[in-house]
Amino acid sequence: MKTWDERVDEIWAAAAGEPVDDEIIARIDALAAERGADDARAAFERAGARDSAGREAEAIALYRRALELGLDEEHRPQAVVQLASSLRNVGAYDEALALVSAETDAHPDSPYRDAVAAVHALTLASAGQPARGLSVALLALVPHLPRYHRSMTVYARQIAGTTPDMPTANTT
Repeated sequence: MKTWDERVDEIWAAAAGEPVDDEIIARIDALAAERGADDARAAFERAGARDSAGREAEAIALYRRALELGLDEEHRPQAVVQLASSLRNVGAYDEALALVSAETDAHPDSPYRDAVAAVHALTLASAGQPARGLSVALLALVPHLPRYHRSMTVYARQIAGTTPDMPTANTT
């Protein structure tokens, strides 16, 4: 017999590339019901289904509930990213920014740090601060560059207005 996680993964795999609709939500809800109303992972999956269907307001409440109930370290950062993204989508920029900032401060080495930075950058852009958003995105990209870490870090901070100008001849 398949595990609960395997059955959840099957639903998401079947939905890949397709719009999430009421059928997918119902299937996720049925699996979530097996774990009960006070199960963090069940709330997280229910939130994700609604989020994927464009029902952010419903998703937000469920993401909050999942985090309140206590998700494991694999799903907690995913819930933070997805909650912040949903908050951005409904225009709750300050709350989304507070959430991603707290996540970055508390877990700077998380495997989800780039996803957190991406949502942070998008939220800043949506909130009318595109230069700061670009800066956040560039700073997240810097560790993945083969060279130019120092100069790109300085340029990213210049764009955000957080560092003095640097001569452009230095590229390492």
